[in-house]
Amino acid sequence: MPELDEQSRERRGTALPATLPIVPVTQVNLFPRMVIPVVLEGKKHRELVDEVVNTNKLVGFLAYKEEPATPDGPETRDMFHKTGVAAQVLRMITSENGDLSLVIQGLTRFHTGDFVSLEPFIKARVEMAPETHVDDVETKALMSNLRSELRKVVKLSPNLPEEMESLITSVPEPGALCDMVSTILSMSPEERQGVLAALDVKERLHMIREFVNREIQVLELGSKLQNQVKEGLDKTQREYYLRQQLKAIQKELGEEADETQSEVEEFRRRLDEKKLTEQARQEADRELKRLANMHPSSSEYHVITTYLDWLASLPWEEYSEDQLDIKNARAILEADHHGLEKVKKRILEYLAVRKLNPDMKGPILCLAGPPGVGKTSLGRSIARAMGREFVRISLGGVRDEAEIRGHRRTYVGALPGRIIQSLRRAGTANPVFMLDEVDKVGADFRGDPTSALLEVLDPEQNFSFSDHYLDVTFDLSKVMFIATANVLDTIPAPLRDRMEILHLPGYTANEKLKIAKRYLVPRQRKEHGLTGSDFSITDAAVTKVIERYTREAGVRNLEREIGSICRYAARTIAEGEAERVSVGVKKINAVLGPEKITPDTALRTSVPGVATGLAWTPTGGDILFIEASAMPGKGGLVLTGQLGDVMKESALAAVSYVRANADLLKVDPDFHKENDLHIHVPAGAIPKDGPSAGVTMLTALVSLLTNRSVDPEMAMTGEITLRGMVLPVGGIKEKILAAHRAGIKKVILPKQNERDLADVPKAVKNSMEFYFAERMDQVVKRALVKPKSNK
Repeated sequence: MPELDEQSRERRGTALPATLPIVPVTQVNLFPRMVIPVVLEGKKHRELVDEVVNTNKLVGFLAYKEEPATPDGPETRDMFHKTGVAAQVLRMITSENGDLSLVIQGLTRFHTGDFVSLEPFIKARVEMAPETHVDDVETKALMSNLRSELRKVVKLSPNLPEEMESLITSVPEPGALCDMVSTILSMSPEERQGVLAALDVKERLHMIREFVNREIQVLELGSKLQNQVKEGLDKTQREYYLRQQLKAIQKELGEEADETQSEVEEFRRRLDEKKLTEQARQEADRELKRLANMHPSSSEYHVITTYLDWLASLPWEEYSEDQLDIKNARAILEADHHGLEKVKKRILEYLAVRKLNPDMKGPILCLAGPPGVGKTSLGRSIARAMGREFVRISLGGVRDEAEIRGHRRTYVGALPGRIIQSLRRAGTANPVFMLDEVDKVGADFRGDPTSALLEVLDPEQNFSFSDHYLDVTFDLSKVMFIATANVLDTIPAPLRDRMEILHLPGYTANEKLKIAKRYLVPRQRKEHGLTGSDFSITDAAVTKVIERYTREAGVRNLEREIGSICRYAARTIAEGEAERVSVGVKKINAVLGPEKITPDTALRTSVPGVATGLAWTPTGGDILFIEASAMPGKGGLVLTGQLGDVMKESALAAVSYVRANADLLKVDPDFHKENDLHIHVPAGAIPKDGPSAGVTMLTALVSLLTNRSVDPEMAMTGEITLRGMVLPVGGIKEKILAAHRAGIKKVILPKQNERDLADVPKAVKNSMEFYFAERMDQVVKRALVKPKSNK
């Protein structure tokens, strides 16, 4: 770092040379008598500094009037102002990256003539521009006034130190005072250049005085705005402070913000278009006020905007118009679903009452039945028949109460519950709302969702349903709720009490055939790219699929098997083996493989000790075979087949009844002394329970001990007592349909279940014989055939 000689440091008023190296600057920051640091970059400036340091250490600073388009663009004399500042280099420091840091002192103003050279740096002809000064009364008054105003600036400005006030007083020359003040005021480059070009000191005083007065006004206004903003302001919210300051500035300038395009006004417009309840309107207004005073970068801002968006998106008073044409609704229901007369009748009744009483509350229906009978699709048909929107939520496996009622807004990422979310998707306040699989809702430490559903499904409460997220009530009374379930036992009693249960037991073989022809075959044909002209299947083939490949209450597996047949047809046509495929009975085995179901009722009951029972399962009715066997022993009883406690008790009751009534039943009274009994229910991997197998177990025991086989075409159900009474059981319709599917022709039922035959389809009743019993001796007499001879 080269040191400059002491004589150069103290040069004052030295006459300028004829030419000076020029450093171009964008604005004037240097005035005579000032000492400032300057950083120069680039090779051109290095060469300039080398010449300056090696000669007279004088350099000129000249401001652009118009900067070049590019940093390396050409420079001409017209691009610069006329007046500049000559300066002396006092110290030079070279940094590690090659930049030059200079400490310079302004000496005097100069006027620029022609440019002598442009490369490697600008060198111009210069002449001194001495200032003119008249020490008269006006100048002294201007000086005194300027000092007084500058003291105000120092007091108001938070950026100026207090020592600046004593420095102002210590400067005696008015020109020097003006130059010094120019460096501390907020001035544009043109204004600074104007001060530099003003050689008349008195003129310069007038200019500086105007700038000082302007600075005082700005500082006073800023102080006033700061006091206004600080009222009621939390000092830690810096963004809020800046926002309030901006509003105060706009108000002071008379420029109100364009709030019509703001997010707050957009929400207000959307909410005004909605017919909110009074409670919701108050909550919305409160949140709008909070939003208006909040900066967009605040985390709470997005929470409020999300909440307001939900309020503005919900259908508060938006209802779809019901189609109350009963005939048209009947036609739609008939076209979409075969059978299900009870459900269709209930829907038409609802529409009829709605037509007479438009203000009636929506019913709460629960469609209960095995899988595949059309519960979910029936909901869509109901919505279409009524002209309403349809929404569905699946409750299977839901264990969190917040899924129904939503989360409170204090939680991160909180949202309304599924009820409110689905209504938003529907866009109306009276859709057909399906709660699918309501019997599979669980409960754990997060709450019991079924308890939350109590308010949703209670017509006396749901007009003011409260979601935790919204925190305002919403009217659900116009919604038509339809729940679906496979099992009613798992639904809590309070919830089940709020619903009207409609049972869908399943379809007969004839109904399945009609459903397959009308719905399943056309749908699968379309999904596999087939048409009626290149694929067909006979009724006999469909019947064989129903009887030998699927034994179910619904038609889900039937549709899968039909899909397999369609895939066979699609492959055959695609490979060019045939242009048209027709599937008959003979082709079914080749396409679907060996038969999955074999009618073996007659075979299995052909020996004594086997009886056919009827059981109810969540997937519909079913038949089960109960086998009894005797072996040498001491009167023990073995029960197998994964039986529940109730079913085991029925077996014990059957054995006790046989022992107590051996003479009546024509059984050896001492059968238990030398024999052990074994009762087995096949399909041992499947848990079984319930009292309705009591009649079947007793019949199997009597069949074994009397060596008389059970009628192979007969099945039975009923609970027994130790006195031989036959008690009624449930699921009669499902059990009879299961017996019909299995080819059973005769059924023994408890006498008190005779009334349940009203729900059984006429076609099924006409094809079967029913016997009703009040006591077990009646069952045994009807069920057993002639004794087998022992050879």
